[in-house]
Amino acid sequence: MEKFFNLLNLEPIDKEGLRTMSPLVFAYIGDAIYEIHIRTYIIHKYKLKLNELHKRATEFVKAGAQSKIVHALEEELSEEEWKMVKKGRNQKSGTVAKNASIAEYRYATGFECLLGYLYLSGKRERIEEIVSRAIEIIEGDR
Repeated sequence: MEKFFNLLNLEPIDKEGLRTMSPLVFAYIGDAIYEIHIRTYIIHKYKLKLNELHKRATEFVKAGAQSKIVHALEEELSEEEWKMVKKGRNQKSGTVAKNASIAEYRYATGFECLLGYLYLSGKRERIEEIVSRAIEIIEGDR
């Protein structure tokens, strides 16, 4: 992670900056982090046309899937990590879920908040552990 931050000439955000940041900002970056991990995984695992790649990625990134992932991971998350999930879950984002219940959408936001928090904290290894488990959970449903 340090190499990436150095490449952009950025450093992980300090504890005070993380403490005062909106959970929706964490979710904003967490969404992108999760999406890039999933797209990379799918490109490596499956030899599909672009439209099929998109459909496969959607199975992992839709709100219902993220909600399922965060519930399956609950026992594996630290107290601090679960706190971030709850902070994200409890935020009102101003957007509405298209194909998910409100509860699923909120837990998906919590999952993205967690990933964003870990990313901005510089905890790349933990992100990779969580994303690997997320892939196992969703692939297990197939």
